[in-house]
Amino acid sequence: MSPKTTSGERFQNHLKNEKSPYLLQHADNPVDWYPWGDEAFEKAKKENKPIFLSIGYSTCHWCHVMARESFQDPEIGQLMNQVFVSVKVDREERPDIDSVYMTACQMITGTGGWPLTIIMTPDLKPFFAGTYFPKESGGRGAGLRDLILNINDLWNDQKHELLESAEELTLSLQQLSKFKSGQELEDNILESAYKSLSNNFDYEYGGFGDYQKFPTPHHLLFLLRHWKRKDDVNALTMVEKTLDAMVQGGIYDHVGFGFHRYSVDQQWILPHFEKMLYDQALLVIVYTEAYQATGKKRYMEAAQEVLEYLLRDMRSSEGGFYSAEDADSEGEEGKYYLWTADEIIKILGQEDGELFNQIYNVSADGNFKEESTGHQTGKNVLYQSKSWEELSSELQKTPEELWWKMESAREKLFKARQKRIRPHKDDKILTDWNGLIIAALATAGRVYKRKDYVLAARETLNFILNNLKINDQLMHRWREGEAAVNANLDDYAYLVWGLLELYQTTFLPEYLQMAQEYNKKLMDHFWDPEQGGYYFTADFIPQVLVRQKEAYDTALPSGNSVQMLNLERLYLLTGNDEYRNTSIAMEKYFSAIIKRSPPAFTMFLSAIAFKIGPSFNIVVAGSKNKDDTSLMLKTLQEQYLPNCVMVFNSGDNHLNELIENMEDKNMVNDQVTAYVCGDGTCYPPVNSLEELLNIIK
Repeated sequence: MSPKTTSGERFQNHLKNEKSPYLLQHADNPVDWYPWGDEAFEKAKKENKPIFLSIGYSTCHWCHVMARESFQDPEIGQLMNQVFVSVKVDREERPDIDSVYMTACQMITGTGGWPLTIIMTPDLKPFFAGTYFPKESGGRGAGLRDLILNINDLWNDQKHELLESAEELTLSLQQLSKFKSGQELEDNILESAYKSLSNNFDYEYGGFGDYQKFPTPHHLLFLLRHWKRKDDVNALTMVEKTLDAMVQGGIYDHVGFGFHRYSVDQQWILPHFEKMLYDQALLVIVYTEAYQATGKKRYMEAAQEVLEYLLRDMRSSEGGFYSAEDADSEGEEGKYYLWTADEIIKILGQEDGELFNQIYNVSADGNFKEESTGHQTGKNVLYQSKSWEELSSELQKTPEELWWKMESAREKLFKARQKRIRPHKDDKILTDWNGLIIAALATAGRVYKRKDYVLAARETLNFILNNLKINDQLMHRWREGEAAVNANLDDYAYLVWGLLELYQTTFLPEYLQMAQEYNKKLMDHFWDPEQGGYYFTADFIPQVLVRQKEAYDTALPSGNSVQMLNLERLYLLTGNDEYRNTSIAMEKYFSAIIKRSPPAFTMFLSAIAFKIGPSFNIVVAGSKNKDDTSLMLKTLQEQYLPNCVMVFNSGDNHLNELIENMEDKNMVNDQVTAYVCGDGTCYPPVNSLEELLNIIK
């Protein structure tokens, strides 16, 4: 229960006017939360109190648990208000703040996660860190109540030691982004990363590690490229094993489509149910590339189902895409997604219901356990333990007959599920994650020849250009008509990625020009001209404690990694040496740290693979309306060519301004003509598709 004011109105703290769904979830806590900003910091200095910083996001299950147990509790609220100035931050809205203090948490505790709990001095220097704390100390660890009282005693009696500790930690944080530049990376770093991934691969169930399983799409993108370069069948096997296990597993929503965030078991069966926009986007790209590489229809179907979910449930009427859907509904994790055996039979009928339950491993006892007690609930996560081909053989039905029967059942279950109370949707729209969606839609539209995907990508870009720019300055977050928070490295890098994919799909020069313009903004305001590498935050905005530079990948590929690949593609597309010079400087800056742990940098190493090559620039000169031109472009776009960039020269003068020597690459013999350059060699122009494919293969 939240306290009431003397007038009987519900108490609201300083978050009441915020736009972030996460902050608004805490606006009526008895904790007097402040948003990140000078008002809170000045209050802490004036009252000589430490700052209690709590970082999370609106679809975070354990954030909800800590809120219910502690932040909504009047006793805890009163204690926190006495001892601290309390500040709430949405990690998705302010990834710059989250990144700094998550690093601090990892340095102090050796681990991290959300909710992130930081206690720091009034000048923002941390001296204590942790993640989730229960209200009371006990079997789940130290309790928040005791923590508050202990910190209060230390602040009053040993403040000098706390301030010294905070100062030392801050100096360590500042040193983390200062590397000694090394040499350019050699081919053997790619082999080293591959071997490490292979050693950590779960050959029985797919994925990496033997505990919780995350999708890690950038690992799979790297492995696909390794297979293409080295013709290493094992690399492709690792990708296929993982993609098959994921789309058959409980981590996939078999009724409404889309992937949950991760599985809590080794076999991909029991998911953590939240759905993140960035996972969907990156997995669409991976499944699409796997389809290009193998021609296997199941990967195309998976990508298209995810896009169906996104376009149906996660797209705003204005064209941008929302951030996430919660794991919880009605206070229970996964309630929206779970089924009982009887429920399914009631909806589908006895015969179809029993068949569905057999295929999706639904039992009367259930396979989902109560989190707090570990008891069976009678509820089930849907998953397949066999492929459609194996099931059809076992059930003596053709794969097509079985699939259509189950598709009809799925549609009935989907309609029934629509009547349930849906999990909370975080409806803020983020530039970086929408940049990934543009890349995914453009890639899928190109490969599957889906004009609706390409149109959606263009509309998403238009949403960003129309709503997330203020005075020509890109912003990070939009919600309810308000754009706020200056754009970070990821916003620009992911948007450039999306623009390059849009250009490769549509061949409209405006997208290539836009990619170059946003790349220039990155150089002007994020690049370190002295040492190399991009800072996460721009040079003109108020900084948090440390201005970080990172290249390692988390659940998302790092901005520096994505930008490394952007630079290499721009160099190959345009011939402009500045892009290559910048990428080399960045490579040298991060090379020493990459050598220490290559698998932590697989997106960066995909860019290194592109740079080492052989990589090719393919210019197709032809007439837009001629069949031979259409056939050549269509065939090229269907191929898995991760180390190629394509240009279509239809005589557009605008293209000549963007790409060097384009005016020299015209049709020969009045036929469609392909020019291939790369690896220090330009091949003679060819008029036939067969000759072109022989060159690039």
